[in-house]
This record gives sequence, C-alpha cells and structure tokens, in this order.
Amino acid sequence: MTAIDETQLGDDFSYIIRIADTDVDGLRKISVGLCSIKGIGMRTAGMICKLSDIDGSKLGGHLTDEEQERLRQAIGDYATEMPWWLMNRQRDLESNEDAHIVAMEVSMTRDDDIARLAGIKTYRGIRHRSGHKVRGQRLRSNGRRGTALGVQRKK
Repeated sequence: MTAIDETQLGDDFSYIIRIADTDVDGLRKISVGLCSIKGIGMRTAGMICKLSDIDGSKLGGHLTDEEQERLRQAIGDYATEMPWWLMNRQRDLESNEDAHIVAMEVSMTRDDDIARLAGIKTYRGIRHRSGHKVRGQRLRSNGRRGTALGVQRKK
C-alpha cells in the first residue's frame, strides 16, 4: 500500500464508512474495503461495485453519500441481480431459495446450522459440540489445544 498524504485527501474525506453494520476503511480502495464485511469476498465486492456503477479503484473515503447509498442498495439487491452460482447460501433448507447473506446474518446462520445438526444428532453436529475436528482431519498428532501434550522426560 502506498503512503497517502493527508493534505491530498481533502476536507470531505471519511476515514471510516459504515456499510452493512461493519466499519469499512476509507483509506483502502472500495473494492478491497468491502471485503471487510462478512460474506463479501473479492469477487463479490467487484460485482457489487459494478452493480452500483462505482469505480472499484476509488478510495472508500472519497465516496459521496449518494454513492454509499447505492452501495448499500447493491448489497441488498445482490441476491436478485446475480446468478445462483454466485450466492453464498444456495438452496436454503428453510426457504429453498438462493440468497446471499452478509454481516451478522452469516454468523447467526452458521450457529443455527450447527444447532440443527446437533439437534438431530448427526456425526458432524456431535463433533461440533464436543469441539473435535469435523471434516476427517488427523487428530492424533495435530490440532491440539490447551496444555502441551507429548513425551515427558524423566527427572
């Protein structure tokens, strides 16, 4: 990242922009800054910038209030404007629809999914609840938490 002279930024520069209940850094390009929102990656951020007709290389702090509102609107309309394969929640179990969830919805949905798996006592749900590895990773010698395990020397 290049050093930015504060005299070049101007009086109307915003160092922090609030979008989708997340603080976005105004010193970053808006396409990179949107990635600080949960559920939005680089590809999604680029598509949101394109959807809202905003240059992705523009610094986030230079966005006007009208451009910020267009970004918020584009994030809200993302699920209806983009194809199903760009969504992060495809064929939801409850609604059977494709959606793109962002911000706090991501963690709430994840917690709900884990609670549903544990409630029906699936293997994955039990592993989540007990704090073990879920996807078949090695347990014997890797991923240990807490106190140090291993060979102890004789004293």
